[in-house]
Amino acid sequence: MSDPFMSDRFDANPALVALVERLRATGYAFTTVTPATHARVNARPRNARARSLRDVFGWSRPFVEDLLPPDLFAAMREAGVLARDGDAWRATIRVSSLDGGLFVHSAYPPDATDVVFFGPDTARFVAAVVEHLDGRTAAVQRAVDVGCGSGAAGIAIARRNPEAEIILVDINDAALAAAATNAQLAGAHGVVPCRSDLLGGVEGEFDLVVSNPPFMLDRAGRTYRDGGGAYGEGLSLAVVEAACARLAPGGSLVLFTGSAIVEGEDPFRQAATAACEAAGLSWSYREFDPDAYGEELEGPAYADAERIALVVLTATRGSQR
Repeated sequence: MSDPFMSDRFDANPALVALVERLRATGYAFTTVTPATHARVNARPRNARARSLRDVFGWSRPFVEDLLPPDLFAAMREAGVLARDGDAWRATIRVSSLDGGLFVHSAYPPDATDVVFFGPDTARFVAAVVEHLDGRTAAVQRAVDVGCGSGAAGIAIARRNPEAEIILVDINDAALAAAATNAQLAGAHGVVPCRSDLLGGVEGEFDLVVSNPPFMLDRAGRTYRDGGGAYGEGLSLAVVEAACARLAPGGSLVLFTGSAIVEGEDPFRQAATAACEAAGLSWSYREFDPDAYGEELEGPAYADAERIALVVLTATRGSQR
């Protein structure tokens, strides 16, 4: 079976767009939870098999063909998102609600190294970006979403700035293909998916750079999760340094990430804000959630950490260099 997220070009999958439009017409909505919550809910005996569209496309539960209308099952087959699961079927994608739209991303469990992640942090990230947009006095003309994943943040920018050029960059081809499909579903025609390691594959300056990079230390090395560095902060710091070099006058960076707090200190904050100051950027930094991913503290990678905070860094270049 072909992968609906893989393509030589990062164009929308027309059959997948048609499938999601069919779901939209039914009033479908689903809020994606963390993998840990997903596992707990699916482990309940009554949830062994799907009983609804939300079970199929949200909870990734196996289902029998007769559960779906024939045209919807045929649309799944056409989109290439059906897989056998014993005597049943399973969807190889999920469809989730956010910011008034529907987004396709990888099915549960998110185990593959190139998984297209979407979850509560996606919603938090988009909320931080929208909050920044609401406070801007100038319209966005050129923006980039670094490590775009499903493309949710870049698409949120595009929906509020329809004349802007929005570039979605990632090293994960599956993410770029999913983002292209999600952009078409949102009617965000100014969005351009592009393979790039940070900003190395795109040119020019940006008046808005946004990013929610991987920020954990992941023993499995999954692209969507492993941030590198001492505590997972390596990629986040690299995004800050790349943005410092490419922000246009008056341009801003909005970075949503996680930071390990060690003996009351925040090493990422210290390094990131120092980079901003060295580049002449003004900045603000706040803890969005002071205590997230507490289960990670049980592993050796975080033996010195007392908590992992979700943080938002906003940095802005003055109107003149």
